[in-house]
Amino acid sequence: MITLLFPHFTARLPPSTTMTFSFLALIAVALSFLLSSTSAIDPHTNIQGRLKLPDPKHSLNSTRLTLNDGTFSTYTLPDGTFTFYRVPPGVHLLDVQSREHHFSQVKIQLLSDSMDSPKCIEYIYPGAPKQSIDYPLVLTAHASYQYYEPRQGFNLYGIFKNPMLLMMLVMGGMMVLMPKMMEGLDPEQKEQMQRQMELQQDPSKMLSAMWGDLTGTPQGESSATSEIEKKPSAKAGSKTARRGKRD
Repeated sequence: MITLLFPHFTARLPPSTTMTFSFLALIAVALSFLLSSTSAIDPHTNIQGRLKLPDPKHSLNSTRLTLNDGTFSTYTLPDGTFTFYRVPPGVHLLDVQSREHHFSQVKIQLLSDSMDSPKCIEYIYPGAPKQSIDYPLVLTAHASYQYYEPRQGFNLYGIFKNPMLLMMLVMGGMMVLMPKMMEGLDPEQKEQMQRQMELQQDPSKMLSAMWGDLTGTPQGESSATSEIEKKPSAKAGSKTARRGKRD
């Protein structure tokens, strides 16, 4: 074979060298035959598709796609198309590794007898109902990721949500409405309100009034009995004086 291809080159070589080249040529032909036979037994194919956004005015940046958690990987072209080369038969899971947009997850089934027409099943999100889609794949972004919360401007309604401000408004309203409420009360009710205000200013009086309510004795009597208990008796004073003189 070498002599047929290169007659002038082989004429100058010795017979042993010519036989070596012929042997190497036979080995090369056998290897090519084996590779072609193995490729026929174990076929491969390319998986093609395209990514796009809902708004055609916006362009998609170069995005990475993976099969089977990174066993195969590729990137999109400027027009959004992508290709996985030499994918073997089997079930493959396609994921779009985009940090800006959310795309569906696709399960691709490649059969050895129909490599050019794979079966594709789409999952909008993990656990979602599956649905069959056509091939070549055309995947549209479902949503965009928001990593930052937009800064809110001045909100007058938000001020009134402050509990301290609400307490101040309630106290101010009570201060304005209390004099008007006092004008429509009876003299007895006014006196009762004044007593309650005095009791609130003096905690000891408030406690004595609460004790009188519990025991059933009026406030005047309880105060009088307390004053009587505090005053020493005349007999006790005379007895102490006599003891002092004897001593």
